[in-house]
Amino acid sequence: MATANISVFHAAVCAEYEIKVNPHVLDALEKTTDTESVTLQLRGNHRLRCVQRLDDRDVLALSKCLRNNECVTGLDVSYNNITDEGAGHLADLLQCNSTLLSLRLSGNKIGNRGAMHLASMLQVNDSLTELELDACDLVNTHKHTDTHCKSVSLTLPLCLQATQSVIAFAIALKSNKTLRSVDISRPLLFSHQEEWAVHFSEMLLLNSSLVELHLGKTGMTDTGMERLTEGLRLNRSLRYLDLRCNRVTRDGVRHLAETLKQNPTLEIIDLSANRIEDEGAAYLSEAVTWPGCVLRELSVSSNNIRTEGLLCLAQALTVNTTLNHIYIWGNHLEEPVCQAFRDLIASGRLPPEQTDVSAYEVDGHVFLAEVFHSLRRRYHSSSGTDTRNTTDTATDHADNPVSGSPPHDDESQQPVRPQAC
Repeated sequence: MATANISVFHAAVCAEYEIKVNPHVLDALEKTTDTESVTLQLRGNHRLRCVQRLDDRDVLALSKCLRNNECVTGLDVSYNNITDEGAGHLADLLQCNSTLLSLRLSGNKIGNRGAMHLASMLQVNDSLTELELDACDLVNTHKHTDTHCKSVSLTLPLCLQATQSVIAFAIALKSNKTLRSVDISRPLLFSHQEEWAVHFSEMLLLNSSLVELHLGKTGMTDTGMERLTEGLRLNRSLRYLDLRCNRVTRDGVRHLAETLKQNPTLEIIDLSANRIEDEGAAYLSEAVTWPGCVLRELSVSSNNIRTEGLLCLAQALTVNTTLNHIYIWGNHLEEPVCQAFRDLIASGRLPPEQTDVSAYEVDGHVFLAEVFHSLRRRYHSSSGTDTRNTTDTATDHADNPVSGSPPHDDESQQPVRPQAC
């Protein structure tokens, strides 16, 4: 189907199923050009204008419209009102559509049933390379409706089924050979046994195609990290591991550091907002200086690291020539640390745009101010390539993996906030 006819076909589908046309969808379809690679941007949290968010009926019409389409390769329906029913429609679409490479569902209310639909789809789909489910609840919900109001209530036993959803994705990924990027951050898990980490560890042992894995805000502890690294140690495909905003301490990082000494592919690790402290930083420093470590980008911001640990990392940078991005803001930046990182930046070993601190001097004392740089948000591009050979600055990698995605504002131009030592 030519993209020029998508809007007409969409109107016909809406008429057939008695669905009111969503002006946000119509506007996006009318702007779609007849090219070989089109991404439909239908986010519900548009920055500049108010849009009508998509619901399950809108998704039904859209999925029928795209079923035989050969031009749309990306679909971003993040932060809408899509529930399990809508996820089922998209899963049905992906079982017959072989051109859609990227699907973003972040910030929707997709529960256990919807997650199971998507996991089942992954077992038969051989084209999707990017799937985002971060900030989806991934819990089972019961809706109680009367003539006056609608409410959603959660009970703990039902929430435990969220673990089943995450495990289902891990099982599907064991046999999936096309998916390159998976983001299941913030799944609202209520189990403290971390069974899902065991399954993801087994998945990493078997999967040879996954390049990027986001496990932020999963509540991972040191036990989960130990289980995960058992599989990661023998994995030879993963490049980007996102573990931000978890409960990992020095003991968990020790297992990760041992893995870095043996893993020849892992290049980017996000450990921001954990609690690895000085000992954890020392473990990472030792791994970074280990022969064969290929780590290129590391974030340890907000980890309660003090002078000893930060100086270990600074010293490691003088030995290691591969690590060229490091982010440390939010730790205890005493003056020896400020001086060490000022020297790294001044010598050219650490480019200013590849760290989140900038040195300045007042009355003979050195301080560090925050600069709004951070790790790239995405590693893999839905076009089938990664971003390693593009510009090497962190801000240029910000959340723009899909062709047609609008770039974010240049955050590096925002004013910095000084941190006194």
